[in-house]
Amino acid sequence: MASQGKTEAVYRELRAQIESWELGPGARLSEVNIAERLGASRTPVREAIRRLSREGLVRFTPGEVAQVAPISLRGVRALFEFRMILEPAAVRMVTLDALSNPALLAPFRQIADELEHVAADLGVRPRDESAARFYELAERFDQAVIKACRNEPLATTIADRRGQTARLRGIAHADPRGMERSLEEHRRVCQAMLDGDPDAAARELTHHLAETLRTITEGLTRDAGRLGGMDIEILPSA
Repeated sequence: MASQGKTEAVYRELRAQIESWELGPGARLSEVNIAERLGASRTPVREAIRRLSREGLVRFTPGEVAQVAPISLRGVRALFEFRMILEPAAVRMVTLDALSNPALLAPFRQIADELEHVAADLGVRPRDESAARFYELAERFDQAVIKACRNEPLATTIADRRGQTARLRGIAHADPRGMERSLEEHRRVCQAMLDGDPDAAARELTHHLAETLRTITEGLTRDAGRLGGMDIEILPSA
């Protein structure tokens, strides 16, 4: 149990560093260096890296050298196409189930109320503060969907891709309007769920994911200094 707990702690720390870009795309993951830095043995570090690899956050280069997976237009598109299949289905399922079990909507009602407060404070509070509050609520929304979804394989598949999505947030919201638009889209999804309209909830979430894909694609092509080309990869400069 102690070993499992250490592996989980190392995994969570590495995932947080990847999501925040403290460990950016292409960063090498040395088992020895990570073990020393985190005060762990190499075994839990190795297991944590393998788990991150299964989630698509780490890749192994020839010679079994682990590095943070690059971000590519092709990969982002594939991720969001997959999300647009899975997540609207989960939201539709939760909304439908809530028609006979209204208690399922309690966390979404709370999230909707707090999103309204964040929206009202835009332009009043510092943008970084509003963004942090919104990101926390967006994460709570995603986790609430995962928890309320009665289809365990569906919920688990969505959960396993949260890390890939989280590290794209900075690109999606580099333009302040991106965060504000995403906030309003989350409000509409929540409202459709609270209205008991499964199809509208799924439709609003699909729209949100499509808009997020669009803004990330624009950000990647802009940062890469070129247009088109689904083979663009974002890696550290040499």
